[in-house]
Amino acid sequence: MTLKEAMFYTKEGQKTNCFLCPQNCSIPPGGKGICGVRENIDGTLYTLNYARVSAFNLDPIEKKPLYHFFPGKWIVSVGSFGCNLKCSFCQNYSIAHQVPDTVLLPPEELIDKALSSRDNIGIAYTYNEPSIWYEYVLDTARIAHQKGLRNVLVTNGYISEEPLKRLLPFIDAMNIDVKAFGGDFYSRVCKGRLESVVRTVERAVRNCHVEITTLVVEGLNDDSGELEEMGRWLGGMNKNIPLHLSRYYPAYKMNRPATSVQVLMEAKGLMKKYLNHVYIGNVPGVDNSTYCPHCGQKLIERNMYRVTRLLASDECSRCGSKVDIILD
Repeated sequence: MTLKEAMFYTKEGQKTNCFLCPQNCSIPPGGKGICGVRENIDGTLYTLNYARVSAFNLDPIEKKPLYHFFPGKWIVSVGSFGCNLKCSFCQNYSIAHQVPDTVLLPPEELIDKALSSRDNIGIAYTYNEPSIWYEYVLDTARIAHQKGLRNVLVTNGYISEEPLKRLLPFIDAMNIDVKAFGGDFYSRVCKGRLESVVRTVERAVRNCHVEITTLVVEGLNDDSGELEEMGRWLGGMNKNIPLHLSRYYPAYKMNRPATSVQVLMEAKGLMKKYLNHVYIGNVPGVDNSTYCPHCGQKLIERNMYRVTRLLASDECSRCGSKVDIILD
């Protein structure tokens, strides 16, 4: 195991108080935080997953999902293990809540791999929760930024304000999970607090490209009133924030039936009142192309991860309106 002293903690005798995320864990000697990867060893807090990589792939950028950030491009995607939420429907529980096999990949080696990967635009920190991989992500993102690589976080947004503020100058795009817009869902199903995620989203949209993902669980977070409240909030910041509504399937500790496609389509209809770009994920055959919100011209055609760009610049070829999509 590679040990590195953690950032954002204080000592109280032999106890350590971690402030990386809103869980604010108080950790006795020999104990770990809720994330499972920050351990108090003799009164010093260490991160256990520094440079430990459980997954490495070259993915389409759309798989993150990011639809308005270099569409059609590829990105090196890496993950480690651990998570600071306890979602009972976790799709990646084998690395979020277990300790998988890992390989040692120091920041410089990861960056060399990213630079040598053909057609790659950067590095996505994903699969498990990257914010609790903080020290490694920060070290890597700094160097990658200097080398001209783009840095992407695929995150639950459950990070404290100061760590987020320090990391954001090196981040080009984020896909942030907003798991619901009801505090009860967060506290009961995810063991977290909605207001912390709201704060992260509001800061992130002022600093980098942001897209939002919500996994819709029928009967738990598909209330029309809550969905509309979430739509108003996102649209009030920027109507062009892309929203991805994903279909829930039974996983980890939750065995409720899979969400019906009809519920997803109804949720999309509600959100389209407030947002220009709403997509439905992981449902084959659904139209996920991007259209001009002013005239309806198709701008990007998508068939799963096969992408055809139909625009040559940041303007719609039919009406000339500016398009909020980051191209080459």
